[in-house]
Amino acid sequence: MTDQTHAKVQTRHLKRGAYLYVRQSTLRQLFENTESTERQYNLRQRAIALGWRIDQVVVIDSDLCLSGASAVDRHGFQRLVAEVSLGRAGIVMGLEVSRLARNSTDWHRLLEICALADCLILDEDGVYDPAHFNDRLLLGLKGTMSEAELHVMRARLRGGILNKARRGELEMRLPIGFVYDTESRVRLDPDARIQESIRQLFRTFRRTGSATATVKAFREQGLLFPHRVHHGARKDDVLWSE
Repeated sequence: MTDQTHAKVQTRHLKRGAYLYVRQSTLRQLFENTESTERQYNLRQRAIALGWRIDQVVVIDSDLCLSGASAVDRHGFQRLVAEVSLGRAGIVMGLEVSRLARNSTDWHRLLEICALADCLILDEDGVYDPAHFNDRLLLGLKGTMSEAELHVMRARLRGGILNKARRGELEMRLPIGFVYDTESRVRLDPDARIQESIRQLFRTFRRTGSATATVKAFREQGLLFPHRVHHGARKDDVLWSE
């Protein structure tokens, strides 16, 4: 820590809590990028080094496995903003800007609230005061770079998907009734019961002329329809229901 960094932390900040926000975008990252998660939790020691007591450090990690592209479903981030708004936070900590937000609107809203509430922001590089122009400018640039990084990553993923599609090698989740064979070609499901159920569906639709009438006819006849499980312990199993 530099003297300049320490100078930003005042007694009024230390009287309030130090809020650590921890996030990983996906379940896979949570299990595979364990070092990144550990580094985020280790920021508690930075707060203690700056003068906060361990009991003043509040860890918000309810947004694990959620993308930072939007704050809509990130209840942890919403709680963080609320705590800052209520004047309970002396400092907000995140390993980097992308952990807190990858959306400029969410990021600048947090900066504005921190500036109004006299709350500092800490990342791996240092401590910033959003009420100071130079710090606000640097934090704004970091937020812009974080959002741009998300755009680049999405473009790369989409480019890879389109390239596989052009080669005819892109496998997608197939509707019930179709499966991939050993050569990755789409074929009718070999299960005769599934084939007959789907044929019955189309015959009924052609006869009745509407989806609602088709559903009604299936229910009246007590016919079940198959659907494939895509997640969990029963993944790829076929279940029959109305």
